[in-house]
Amino acid sequence: MRYLPLTTDDRRQMLHAVGAESIDDLFVDVPEAARLSGPIEGLPMHASEMAVERHMSALARRNLVAGEVPFFLGAGAYRHHVPASVDHLIQRGEYLTAYTPYQPEIAQGTLQMLFEFQTQVARLFGCDVANASMYDGSTACWEAISMAGRVTRRKRAVLSSGLHPHYVSVARTMAKFTGDTLDTAAPELNAMTDGERLLAAINGETSCVVVQYPDILGRIADLSAVAARAHEHGALLIAVVTEPVALGAIKSPGEMGADIVVGEGQSLGVGLQFGGPYVGLFACKDKYVRQMPGRLCGETVDAEGKRGFVLTLSTREQHIRREKATSNICTNSGLCALAFSIHVTLLGEAGLRTLASINHDGAVRAAERLGKVPGVRVVNDSFFNEFVVELPVEARPVVRTLADRGILAGVSLGRLYPGEESLANGLLVAVTETTTADDIDALAEALEEVLA
Repeated sequence: MRYLPLTTDDRRQMLHAVGAESIDDLFVDVPEAARLSGPIEGLPMHASEMAVERHMSALARRNLVAGEVPFFLGAGAYRHHVPASVDHLIQRGEYLTAYTPYQPEIAQGTLQMLFEFQTQVARLFGCDVANASMYDGSTACWEAISMAGRVTRRKRAVLSSGLHPHYVSVARTMAKFTGDTLDTAAPELNAMTDGERLLAAINGETSCVVVQYPDILGRIADLSAVAARAHEHGALLIAVVTEPVALGAIKSPGEMGADIVVGEGQSLGVGLQFGGPYVGLFACKDKYVRQMPGRLCGETVDAEGKRGFVLTLSTREQHIRREKATSNICTNSGLCALAFSIHVTLLGEAGLRTLASINHDGAVRAAERLGKVPGVRVVNDSFFNEFVVELPVEARPVVRTLADRGILAGVSLGRLYPGEESLANGLLVAVTETTTADDIDALAEALEEVLA
């Protein structure tokens, strides 16, 4: 039996208090096309458990399994090999059942794990301090923009054209409610990043400049000049890292002057999982720590002088007055953060550098092989494990054709940037340690056939 504690009159009073005529008024921000007006067409009103299992299994068989076919998808979610020990350890009861430390000091194991996670993220990003995880990379990006606004007391953010369009979309959604202005642009299909545009756009009204590193087209730029210009005008530099494995091979954003570094931690320890749950990473310079959202675990000593861990600088709306809060995060991605931390620990610094080298070497081989396909042009002159090729035809139909042949060829830029005709022929290709030489040959040979 459903538990319905509210009477019709209760609901009427609640709707009146918020100025709504009906419950439907609460969903006006959801596009009408995405709202259900009745039962889902094609689904029976009821079915037996066995019938549902059989039907769902049949639907699942229509998917191409990432580990069973040549796989070149990336664009912010990457297929890496996750050691079996990661899953074994996070399945332990004391971790799997842990939700969030509302009475934190009695959960010393959870706090120590989060403290280690923070240390790893801070070192990886080249920052002074990191928090105990965010929801995912896109929301971490927005939280950084919001934090920069609090620090600078400004409302104008300049976003690089190389920032993932889904991250831009999340920022736009949130900015509608905060009054922030976002200076955005679509990328151009060439090897150059938009550093000159960013330098020209920074002024005395700018709260922050947001750059992705490597960017959505896989390009790698030196962030030092943008950081210097931002600081000249009292603005902050926010760097977004969607592929943290890259930091085993390239200089960290913090070393180049980034004030806040955020990103997606899915690459390490967390599977693709159809898009989530993932784990957002967030780090910054020490002087901004009091404006940092989320949880922060600190190390201390107890009354007997023994090492211990605590939650510190709690700034959520549950701890202080809502209007003073720097975060509305009511939980964290604790289990995914643990998976990330275990994977990083198993790798160690030397292992991460080796993994990054393997990724880059594979991507170089793939770029060289695809560049020999008639009509295909490799756009990048710098990349880590992801790059763009320009096809002589629109990429989306090619991707679908190759998927029918059992090859997941990459992400078409037309899918990421619908309506941008100048990007329609672009194909974003990602290569990791899971990509074999045979996979690369299969993709190249299939492209040659399809484009002939």
